Amino acid sequence: MRSSGRNSGSGNRDERGGRGRPASGGGRAGGGRSGGARSGGGRSEGGRGRSGAPRDEWQQDRPRRPRPEERRYDVGPDAERTRGGATSGRTGGRGEAARGGAKGGPRRGSGAPARGGRTAPARPRELDAKIEERNRERHNKPQVKLPKTFGEQEGERLQKVLARAGMGSRRACEELIEQARVEVNGQIVTEQGLRVDPEKDEIKVDGLTVATQSYLFFALNKPAGVVSTMEDPDGRQCLGDYVTNRETRLFHVGRLDTETEGIILLTNHGELAHRLTHPRYGVQKTYLAAITGPLPRDIGKQLKNGIELEDGWARADNFRVIQQTGKNYLVEVTLHEGRKHIVRRMLAEAGFPVEKLVRTAFGPISLGDQKSGWLRRLTNTEVGMLMREVDL
Repeated sequence: MRSSGRNSGSGNRDERGGRGRPASGGGRAGGGRSGGARSGGGRSEGGRGRSGAPRDEWQQDRPRRPRPEERRYDVGPDAERTRGGATSGRTGGRGEAARGGAKGGPRRGSGAPARGGRTAPARPRELDAKIEERNRERHNKPQVKLPKTFGEQEGERLQKVLARAGMGSRRACEELIEQARVEVNGQIVTEQGLRVDPEKDEIKVDGLTVATQSYLFFALNKPAGVVSTMEDPDGRQCLGDYVTNRETRLFHVGRLDTETEGIILLTNHGELAHRLTHPRYGVQKTYLAAITGPLPRDIGKQLKNGIELEDGWARADNFRVIQQTGKNYLVEVTLHEGRKHIVRRMLAEAGFPVEKLVRTAFGPISLGDQKSGWLRRLTNTEVGMLMREVDL
């Protein structure tokens, strides 16, 4: 019967005990289903109504992998002695071999057996030191100095320098070179890609010097009442108030009277500023003066021939009447001298005091329609014209 077969060798359900308790009974004979182990030493189980060897005895006969909580992480020379034979298949210590191990568990070390029961040999510290030294020598090799034909060439390409100086795009600068309009150190350049040194080489376009260095050139329409200094100890409005946001220190080229309006140049090019104000180069300045007539016909001739002043004779290069409204005249005076109050003193000595004075041009740079108090940057062409005026 089926029920007798299930309970054979055990008696009743209470005598079997819980899981893992041994139960009496023999092997499986015939077709009856018994709670013991299979005949022939097959699978032996305990509990769940199956008879067999106790679980502890079965586990001792068959080696198993330890659970994570059962693993031992002994470190030190006594680790091997404390592990014993039961830990022969467990993972080794967390000493040097575990440093830098993958996430999730220690790496096999010198004392832990590898797969197949073989133990990996430990790498001595002397070998690690040699490997580290070899790697340092490999990465700290001196750089090999290649010839200039293989390395970077000196200087910059000419079209790039011209483009940065404001002569146009690189393509437009290449066309200037093709048209033989560019010269470097006095020689016309027609080949593309010529390398130049912007700090040393003299570059000209159409005969005008190109300011390739980090120089600044500005033109200010100075209003009346502004002092021609970069700083004023008395707190009056001065030229420095218009360039306070400039990183580079600028200085003015020449001076204008406090009540005189008009163009005044500001730059950080010391040699250019010196030559523009030196009498040797005779840079002309043009003024518009408002006076009251009537004017004699020979007033222009008198000014050109010279007016004797307290500090010597002063002569005008040109004189003409621009506008007349009754007795009010607007005249233009051009001269190359730069003495203090020179225009006012000349006209006053001739008998015509100046009511208002405006400087409209400084050499080739004209005021144009620039508004009073406005500061503008000179174009590269204007800078070239100034440099040619003083042989730079």
